[in-house]
Amino acid sequence: MDFAYKFPVVRGIQAGREYYIAMVPLRMLEKMFPSENEYVPPEYRAQRKLNESRIPVISRYITENKNTYVFSALAASIDGEFEFISSNESPDTGILEVSLDARFLINDGQHRKAAIIDALNEKPELGNETISVVLYEDAGLLRSQQIFTDLNKHAVKTSNSIAELYDSRDSVAVITRSVVSSVAFLNEYTDKEKDNLGKYSSNLFTLNTFYSSIKRTIEGNAPDIMMQKFLNKFWNCVAENIIQWNEVSKKEISKVDLRENYIVTQGVVIQALGQVGAYFYKNPDVDMNKKLKALRKINWKRSAPIWKYRVIRADGKILTSNKAIFLTANQIKKEIGISLTPDEERKEKQYLESLNI
Repeated sequence: MDFAYKFPVVRGIQAGREYYIAMVPLRMLEKMFPSENEYVPPEYRAQRKLNESRIPVISRYITENKNTYVFSALAASIDGEFEFISSNESPDTGILEVSLDARFLINDGQHRKAAIIDALNEKPELGNETISVVLYEDAGLLRSQQIFTDLNKHAVKTSNSIAELYDSRDSVAVITRSVVSSVAFLNEYTDKEKDNLGKYSSNLFTLNTFYSSIKRTIEGNAPDIMMQKFLNKFWNCVAENIIQWNEVSKKEISKVDLRENYIVTQGVVIQALGQVGAYFYKNPDVDMNKKLKALRKINWKRSAPIWKYRVIRADGKILTSNKAIFLTANQIKKEIGISLTPDEERKEKQYLESLNI
C-alpha cells in the first residue's frame, strides 16, 4: 500500500475471524463513510435505507447534551486492502493500515453517523471527540447483510417505563418518578420496568401510564416545584378516595378481581384522571379535596352503563383511544360536579348523539 489510513486499534477474534476496534475522531466520519445518494434496491444493500427523519432528532440529542451524550460503537466492513501491524507491547494492539483505495461499508449505526455529521455543522468543536468503530474484513454483500441482521435481530428495545425510570434529562419523567414514589399506594403497585402487565401481575399500574397521565395534567408546561407539590397532593387525594384501591390495600378484594371487574386500574382511566387534574391546577380556588371525595360515589364497575362506549367497547374490551380518554374524563368531571369546557361539551354532545340519546 503506497498510501493508507492508519488507525491505532485493538484486535479481537469472533467466530474465528479477526476484527479491530478503532477510536475515530468524529470529524473523520464523513470521509470514511461518504453519503451514497443513488437508489439501491434493498436486496443489494448491506442494510436498511436511511430514515432522514431520525437524523435531526439524534443530532439535537448531541448538540443539546454535548457534555453528557453517549453513543455505542459503529460497525463497518473494510472492502479493500488492509494490514494489521502489532505493537511491541502486545500482539493484539497496534496499527491497522487501510489502503486509501479501500471502502468502509457501514454495517450498523448509519443514523448515528449521519446525525454526528449533522451535529458537527452546528458544533464543529466536537470534531476532535471520538467514537469507537468495530472494523471487519468485507466478505461480500451476503456477509455484510448478515452482520447487520445479527447486530440488530436480537436487540430489545427498552420499555417506556424503564426509559422513564432512568431518564434524568426528561423533566416529566423526573417528576413522574417523584410523584409515584410520594404516593404510598402508587409506589407499592406501580411496575417501573414493564409497559404491559399480565392478568396475575402483582402490580396494577405501569410507570409509563402515570407519565402519560402527568403530561395531560401539565399540558406542555415545564414542571416545577409548585407543579410537583400539586401533583403529590392530587394523586394522594385520588388514592384516598377510590374505594377499590383502598379495598385492595386492605386485602378485601383481590388484584385479579379489581382488574377483571372494575375499570379504575386501566390506563385510559389513569390518563383521564390526569386530565381532571389539569382542571384543578388551572382552578386553584376550587376545593379539590372536597370535589375528589365524590370519587367514592362513582360506580367504577365495567358493567356500569355510564362507561359503555366511553371505556368499554360493545365486545366488553377496553377502549384506549384519545377520544376514550376525553370521554372518560368528561364523565368523571360530571360525577364529581365539575363543569365541562366548550370543547368537552362538544365532544360529549357528539358521544350522546352517537348513542341516540
